[in-house]
Amino acid sequence: MRVLGIETSCDETGVAVYDTGAGLLAHAVYSQIALHAEYGGVVPERASRDHVRKLLPLVRQTLAEAGLAPGDLDGVAYTAGPGLVGALLVGAGVARALAWALEVPAIGVHHMEGHLLAPLMEDNPPQPPFVALLVSGGHTQLVAVEAIGRYRLLGETLDDAAGEAFDKTAKLMGLPYPGGPQLAALAEQGRPGVFRFARPMTDRPGLDFSFSGLKTQVLLAWQQSDRSAQTRADIARGFEDAVVETLAIKCERALDAAGSDVIVVSGGVGANRRLRARLQKMAAARGGRACFPRPSLCTDNGAMIAFAGALRLQAGQHDGAQVRVAARWDMAALPALAASGA
Repeated sequence: MRVLGIETSCDETGVAVYDTGAGLLAHAVYSQIALHAEYGGVVPERASRDHVRKLLPLVRQTLAEAGLAPGDLDGVAYTAGPGLVGALLVGAGVARALAWALEVPAIGVHHMEGHLLAPLMEDNPPQPPFVALLVSGGHTQLVAVEAIGRYRLLGETLDDAAGEAFDKTAKLMGLPYPGGPQLAALAEQGRPGVFRFARPMTDRPGLDFSFSGLKTQVLLAWQQSDRSAQTRADIARGFEDAVVETLAIKCERALDAAGSDVIVVSGGVGANRRLRARLQKMAAARGGRACFPRPSLCTDNGAMIAFAGALRLQAGQHDGAQVRVAARWDMAALPALAASGA
């Protein structure tokens, strides 16, 4: 089954073709970083307009790279939420129109389920049950995955998501947008231990996160420092170490709570080199494993939507002709797949 996937939940336009027999055939992502840089963040209306401008050319490009014509598709999947409503409507409208014209089924995919399932596209994929850490600019969640479509929330952030904390911390230190990757790169030049910040909410039971206080600690340290290049790198390293260690502590607790030794990590922060190394070490010490998607599939992309959509379409699930999107959407409300579909 060949499925076209469309992702337009925020500021990346992503398109991919996934074949349930041959795997990922082609994928492309257009980022709007330059468009939003002067504002220091995503402007929803500009994001929607740019999706309108870029989506159809990207669909044509991706189909060409896959060596397919539109009539070769067996289904269309698109991000239906959560996300920016205007941006979501662009992808949903195009996807539904294509499906109608081609007379193939279409399905709206939960954005975070797409992230969660992305590691299953890699070699030697993990099989449920496992624990998933969804860590990005908009979400930080620990989820017990009993089966595809059967998700139980274990813990989540009470304020800033980890990626959001990276971006905001970078901004207060004067790093250019988008700040998260800039801060992570700067931390590579920092000296470990020069600045040590708290590991928030690790001194109490529970699996929830909070990163706003950590951000304030970094602000105070930066304001009281000499603001030299090395000091900025040292503060960046201290911040990154605090986030990574906090995530690792909570992941280990989540594995204990779920009775699992497999942690799956997805989302933009999942590409962080130090986080990957720390979680791999933690999982190995338990006799388990940590699984990640390739870095190019950590950020928002059409491949994860095509894959998640293909699993559901193959299981016989599809949506009606209505164009429906949701800014907020509880992943626990998703229907489970039958064992044969997973």
